[in-house]
Amino acid sequence: MGFLGSFLNLVVPPSAAVTLLLVWPVLALYKTMMWWLSWVLYEDMRGKVVLITGASSGIGEHIAYEYAKKGARLALVGRRENLLMEVADRAITRGASDVKVLVGDVTKEADCKRFLEETIQKYGRLDHLVNNAGVAHSFFFSETKDLKALTSTLDTTFWGQVYMTYFAIPHLRRTHGKVLVMASTASWLPYPRQTLYNAGKAGVLAFFDTLRVEVGDVIGITIVMPGWIESEITKGKFIHEDGDIWTDQMERDMHIGPVPVTSVTECANAAVKGVIRGSHYVTVPFYYSAFLLYRMFAPEVLDWIFRLIFVKHPQKPLSKQVLKASEVHRVLYPTSIQKAD
Repeated sequence: MGFLGSFLNLVVPPSAAVTLLLVWPVLALYKTMMWWLSWVLYEDMRGKVVLITGASSGIGEHIAYEYAKKGARLALVGRRENLLMEVADRAITRGASDVKVLVGDVTKEADCKRFLEETIQKYGRLDHLVNNAGVAHSFFFSETKDLKALTSTLDTTFWGQVYMTYFAIPHLRRTHGKVLVMASTASWLPYPRQTLYNAGKAGVLAFFDTLRVEVGDVIGITIVMPGWIESEITKGKFIHEDGDIWTDQMERDMHIGPVPVTSVTECANAAVKGVIRGSHYVTVPFYYSAFLLYRMFAPEVLDWIFRLIFVKHPQKPLSKQVLKASEVHRVLYPTSIQKAD
């Protein structure tokens, strides 16, 4: 490393700390002022065009309803046409001025290109892109039986967002539009049994943080960091070690354990409010932000907690035992994802 490297190692950390202490009060005041202004100067979505992936259920579905209440025109993307049509009908009743259904798969480049082309052909513009589509897996990395279980997770969770953004950027530049990104607190929490999902979400976070630096003067980017949210995933729909997808609530109980699950309406409402106000990040629920401090300053504590609750005794982890021994899930889980008695 040499003398220069040793000198920088000695000087830069304390200098950076002192600079942060000096800058932080000014930055905090600026952010507070901008937050108050955002309540007055938020974006009017009436007549604007919003393309939403993963819109057939869960967070994507309810984000569609939030935009509908604001009078937006919607392009809904998903693989299940029957569910998309139902969401479209409900969006119209909630105030959407028009809705177009686009059936396809975000893991396919050709489909992503078609989604944008058909949206522009119908509406002539794009104002917001909502990258929401994602899938999760529930098995330890060492238990993988078929590599498609890993590739399919990344194809949807990471590459689907990259493809959609690539084709959307030229249109968003014209409208000074925005991208609403569904990342996850899993991007910085070492949650077991979802190694590739965590990696994919970390990639999403890094990709859009960097893209904001590149295009942020023209295109706004809001990154949402949800914890466990009421959805098909928290109902137990996972990719399993052989690459197949099915719903297993016993697997869900072992995977999520005694962790509160936030309502999907709360998440969708916070996400849409965040993007129309120009927020860089939205964490739902907000208390997950505290774990980021542990990740930065005491990662060993998080490692120990997750290993204790989810990894030790893998067939009967503490996470599952706590739920089985009590009725705590009735308090922690929304009724829509609770097991039938």
